[in-house]
Amino acid sequence: MSFLIKKLSLALIFNSCLFIFLFIGIQNSSNRKKVDLLIKETIELPISFIVGSSFILGSVLGSFIVFNKYE
Repeated sequence: MSFLIKKLSLALIFNSCLFIFLFIGIQNSSNRKKVDLLIKETIELPISFIVGSSFILGSVLGSFIVFNKYE
């Protein structure tokens, strides 16, 4: 059980650092697009934020996958 907690806390810390660097990096971004969701469209967001947040979300969700259930 402690291995799972260590793995999730490391993923949380790593992805939080990536998210902070993402905000620092997109401050001067001028290319903006809207994301078309199923119900509505979002506000205009920088393309780098959309790509970066998708990567971070995938990394977070991927950290919950357990390949060996006997660990």
